[in-house]
Amino acid sequence: MIKTLFRIISYLEGISYLLLLFLGTPMKYFAENDKVVKALGMPHGILFLAYILLALIIRKSQNWDMRTFLMVLVASVLPFGTFYVDRKLVK
Repeated sequence: MIKTLFRIISYLEGISYLLLLFLGTPMKYFAENDKVVKALGMPHGILFLAYILLALIIRKSQNWDMRTFLMVLVASVLPFGTFYVDRKLVK
């Protein structure tokens, strides 16, 4: 159950990050339209915190050592990182 929830949150966090990075930021700075950033900022923040919290919880059930766990945390701030974690470590 918690593994499935982590996978869903991981996917949603990755999508929200990519939307902010590749859609919201260019629109904000080049088109002077910050509506996407305002609409996605808070949900992305909540998803990011949920990803970190669930990574802490799921760590033991997945038998992650400290290096793997740190890689999971770093992946949360890299574009496409959460998708890599899902594919290589959680699935």
